[in-house]
Amino acid sequence: MFKIHKKEVTWGGKRLSLETGKIARQADGAVLASIGDTIVLCTVVAARSVKPGVDFFPLTVNYQEKAFAAGKIPGGFFKREGRPTEKETLVSRLIDRPIRPLFVDGFRNETQVICTVLSHDLENDPDVVAMIGASAALTISGIPFLGPIGAARVGHINGEFVLNPSATELEESSLDLVVAGTSEGVLMVESEAKELSEDLMLSAVMFGHRAYQEVIAAIIDLAEDAAKEAWEPPVADPQLEAVRTKLTKLVGKQVDAAYRITQKTERHEQLSAAKTIAVESLTAEELPANLIANEFKELEKNIVRNAILKTGKRIDGRDLVTVRPIVSEVGFLPLAHGSALFTRGETQALVVTTLGTGSDEQIIDALEGEYRENFMLHYNFPPYSVGEAGRMGSPGRREIGHGKLAWRAIHPMLPAKGDFPYTIRVVSEITESNGSSSMATVCGTSLALMDAGVLLTRPVAGIAMGLIKEDHGIAVLTDILGDEDHLGDMDFKVAGTEKGVTALQMDIKITSITESIMKTALAQAQEGRIHILHEMAKALTAARGDVSGNAPRITTITIPKDKIREVIGSGGKVIREITEQTGAKIDIDDDGTIKVASSNPQSVEKALNWIKGIVSEPEVGVIYTGKVVKTMEFGAFVNFMGSRDGLVHISELLPKRVEKVTDVVNVGDVVKVKVLGLDDRGKIKLSMKVVDQTTGLEIEPGK
Repeated sequence: MFKIHKKEVTWGGKRLSLETGKIARQADGAVLASIGDTIVLCTVVAARSVKPGVDFFPLTVNYQEKAFAAGKIPGGFFKREGRPTEKETLVSRLIDRPIRPLFVDGFRNETQVICTVLSHDLENDPDVVAMIGASAALTISGIPFLGPIGAARVGHINGEFVLNPSATELEESSLDLVVAGTSEGVLMVESEAKELSEDLMLSAVMFGHRAYQEVIAAIIDLAEDAAKEAWEPPVADPQLEAVRTKLTKLVGKQVDAAYRITQKTERHEQLSAAKTIAVESLTAEELPANLIANEFKELEKNIVRNAILKTGKRIDGRDLVTVRPIVSEVGFLPLAHGSALFTRGETQALVVTTLGTGSDEQIIDALEGEYRENFMLHYNFPPYSVGEAGRMGSPGRREIGHGKLAWRAIHPMLPAKGDFPYTIRVVSEITESNGSSSMATVCGTSLALMDAGVLLTRPVAGIAMGLIKEDHGIAVLTDILGDEDHLGDMDFKVAGTEKGVTALQMDIKITSITESIMKTALAQAQEGRIHILHEMAKALTAARGDVSGNAPRITTITIPKDKIREVIGSGGKVIREITEQTGAKIDIDDDGTIKVASSNPQSVEKALNWIKGIVSEPEVGVIYTGKVVKTMEFGAFVNFMGSRDGLVHISELLPKRVEKVTDVVNVGDVVKVKVLGLDDRGKIKLSMKVVDQTTGLEIEPGK
């Protein structure tokens, strides 16, 4: 019934298995990929024909995690998987980026790749498994795909690179890098690092590139046994050459002139006018509108790329290595805990930091288990930032991806939670965009955090590099514009401090790039990053001496574990009362750590004293302030230290004989009492007669 094909290799000391023929047999390609006991089902299906009018490649990649893969039931009311989590979105992008450039030019059939996590052993991350499985499924599908690709995770532990480190090993690693590409070169890199050098980062990329060659060989072996008949490649439109020739003659000079305009808005207006002329003229000749639009893009691409390679000058007049003008401002918003406005050329980010308490931490329900995140970075890209009117809604994949890249860049430089007990949320609003908005977010975040008083180890900056690669030359571009990103061959983002790299992300639009090109890009990026850091220092060089006055003040104390119940009270009664009476927020950890937070220092002090009174033991001979809570014929009960009651016997009210307790005190009176000790039943004995009720000082005997 089943015609199963399976390939197994020992890769990095672990078993990698690729199997097809048993599951999802109606898909064009389906592979069950596994490393250890982490198993991912990867499928690919493409439409047999192109929808009319489609002028782009409609590829969709969906990575999805099923709760049953880790033996869990989803949280929430509906108890089933819902909208994609942040990780699912990020891994979907991770798979998409290296495979998209490898489809044959002109392929326009709607294509969907779905990777479903069926089993997770909590040690081997499914992301690399899914990338390998998707590559294998595409390779055997017959769809015109110029793969396969391989992928690998690289760690750096005790000075050595580690292939596909486990979750446990990653905790000790100074690097978490994922690299993917073909046998010829690298297509995609994603990483977080702890200030590693450019040379070490390049070595890590090439270590991963060499390591995944075994994976590519295994996929090829599987394809030799199980590949389906190859699809016919797309045929070039017979009118293509005619459209190219007519476009060049009709608007070639106008497009060339437009790309000599340095201001983005004016340049795009001229390009739009040229495109309108081209479309109106050529559609009148009954040439396809989508073909005209595609070839207009090719015309733009050729003009810009050849001009850069020929003259060394770019669209905005810069040379290859100059960074656009930078203006950095901090304290931009008066009531924010920290804020910065970072402007680089025509790209601008307004970044705001808000400090909260432990109760503000994000609770994440992942396959690996529930955990809390105390650093959040949210990136927003409203349509007005590029002068457009567009749909506003939930953040898309691009916004989530850019936010996570900036998060990775900043995260290694944040103080330890024990040293800085705040929950941190950063929001980056892109108010203008002409390339590298994610790197502007990194720079703005660094400034906004320092403005809020967050103790960053060192400031962090980011820069985006580009590439123009033709047979007649290569140009690596520093601080690319949006048009250079769209028309170029590489988007290579590097973030870090003066000491080293903290994040690196690379996407290639051609089949691969060489080690020498990456080395050149990293060297130029380092020079650009240092320049940007010096420009940022004109606004702020380090964290302010204290957190913002608008932020809550957090004071931390530790109490004995056996006292936690007393502070919380039955059903949370005591802690609710403290919070309501003082206005302070209180977080209690299982180890006895208590964080008290409020923007009002008096609230913090009042709450702390209350808590200390609950957990402290009364000391014999010490004078306390208390309140009379009950009177009896034989004395008065006084509450002190917040939670302690003691008896002032009638004989201890005054130095003289007292006939009636209520002649001296009544319920609600505030009095000074001295602890005499404990009676036979362990009850606290108090005295008022030895304390001056005005000064609170002990009365000397005989006075």
